Amino acid sequence: MKNFRLLWDFMKGNRLLYLASIISIGIATIFSFLSPLVIRYTIDTVIGGNAANVPLWVINIIDSIGGAETLRQKIWLCSIAVVLLSLINGIFTYFKGKWSAVASESIAQNMKDMLYDKLQNVTYDYYVKAETGDLIQRCTSDVDTVRRFLSMQLVEVGRAIFMLIMAISIMFSLDVRMTVVSMALIPGIFLFSTLYYMKVKDSFLECDESEGKLTTVLQENLTGVRVVRAFARQQYEREKFDEINRDFRGKVTHLISLLAWYWSFSDFLSMLQTGIVVVLGVYWTVSGHMTLGTLVVFTTYEGMLLWPVRQMGRILTDMGKTSVALGRIKEILDEQLDEDEEEGLKPDIQGNIEFSHVNFKYENGKEVLHDITFKVKKGQTVAILGPTGSGKSTLMHLLHRLYDYESGSIKIDGVELRNIDKKWLREKIGIVLQEPFLYSKTIKENLKMAKEGVDEDRIYQSARIAHIHDVITSFEKGYDTLVGERGVTLSGGQKQRVAIARALIKDCPILIFDDSLSAVDTETDAAIRKALKERKKDVTTFIISHRINTLSEADLILVMEEGRITEMGKHETLVNKPGLYRRIWEIQNTKEDILTA
Repeated sequence: MKNFRLLWDFMKGNRLLYLASIISIGIATIFSFLSPLVIRYTIDTVIGGNAANVPLWVINIIDSIGGAETLRQKIWLCSIAVVLLSLINGIFTYFKGKWSAVASESIAQNMKDMLYDKLQNVTYDYYVKAETGDLIQRCTSDVDTVRRFLSMQLVEVGRAIFMLIMAISIMFSLDVRMTVVSMALIPGIFLFSTLYYMKVKDSFLECDESEGKLTTVLQENLTGVRVVRAFARQQYEREKFDEINRDFRGKVTHLISLLAWYWSFSDFLSMLQTGIVVVLGVYWTVSGHMTLGTLVVFTTYEGMLLWPVRQMGRILTDMGKTSVALGRIKEILDEQLDEDEEEGLKPDIQGNIEFSHVNFKYENGKEVLHDITFKVKKGQTVAILGPTGSGKSTLMHLLHRLYDYESGSIKIDGVELRNIDKKWLREKIGIVLQEPFLYSKTIKENLKMAKEGVDEDRIYQSARIAHIHDVITSFEKGYDTLVGERGVTLSGGQKQRVAIARALIKDCPILIFDDSLSAVDTETDAAIRKALKERKKDVTTFIISHRINTLSEADLILVMEEGRITEMGKHETLVNKPGLYRRIWEIQNTKEDILTA
């Protein structure tokens, strides 16, 4: 029920439309029940000559047009009455469909907006654990499941209630004994529908989770298609997809079997109930205990009575599926936001940074950073070297407040990092990742994303510093060249340089290069670093790299091993004492000597 309380919240702003839709289907139901009564009056009174068993106000209306004798002479008027009643029924059914569709589409739009907004603001750690394919399914398939329920089934609940009340009340007024017979198996059908709902709900959850895995495999394969081709792993990928697909097919087949079993058995019970009504009704009609018109009404109403009962099974089935979808949507909406503390500070950031005895560990309890202490002055360049898993990127994540440190202190220009507004801080820090992400847009559009309203001269200047301007202008369409999804049409080095240019456009006082020069050659690497120095002297720069040539000109070099700073100093100092930095320097120098020999 908690999930459906969430649905009630989603309906805010559209509840009146649903109320109007339910009222419309109620009016349509009333007119649909009047048609069999007109047919009964025509058979029993107009044709059969029996006394009319109808309310007094109906008799007054009939008498005003000449009574039953006039209708007997102009029996086509009864046909027109049935047609008019059906027409009015159709008009209100149309309004029901229109209003429920408009409301459900509006709610689906609001849900997608809420989910997208939430995913923009959840913590960075959430995406480390989440699967992209599963998130896509929750924002599309699960939302569409809720939309279909709101559009088709929610209003049908009102219709079913109206039909049950109308059918039972009219049938009791006509013949109590026949009404009891008509309802003999209905409690059993309803009980069967309820038990079925409890069974099928788990199957819907299994199918949704399996579909999420299938979507994830497909998304990963399409994203990593170049890796698949490069290692000739197409057959492996086909087999992996086939395994997940077969599991999904098996779960869906099981679900369809449950559906087929339900509808076939409920059809049997419904037909059995109808058969009982027809057999006993014919017997009582022949024996004179009931009129032919009443038999026609009961056989017609029996179908109307059984429909909402059987429909209850479908409603409960879709309700189960919707409950599962709402639960998966709610999991996203309940995620913790990457929120700022109240009244976060917005200091003038210059770039003076101090780490003091900082420790950090992830949720799994493994400590990643141990007693990190160092100082950086405004405009200095800090280089970080270390093996994979030593904590280099995590250190920069703390500075960017993607994670918050547990103990110790990080200060920027004397202000504690935790007290600085996150959005303000991130606007002042430019970061270029090792695997830069480019959108499937033009190069110019990707660069403009860094700063709203940036002029073209600024774009060209940043591209020149990143040594990518000449490459871009050599393309047929220049800066209007489409880069393809994730920048697939550019080489690794070109993507990194476009990402560097994008970061430079922000003109931040702090720049972070997280191994983002790894895909460019050493000559271009040196040229970019030289251009950066000439561009602005007061930008504090962090460079993570495994190239000694890239690190050697830094004002401060940090060597990290197993989450600790094991060496610290300038290039000239570190190469003259034993340690990881000297070993890597010797290995890289040896390789260069071999290549130049």
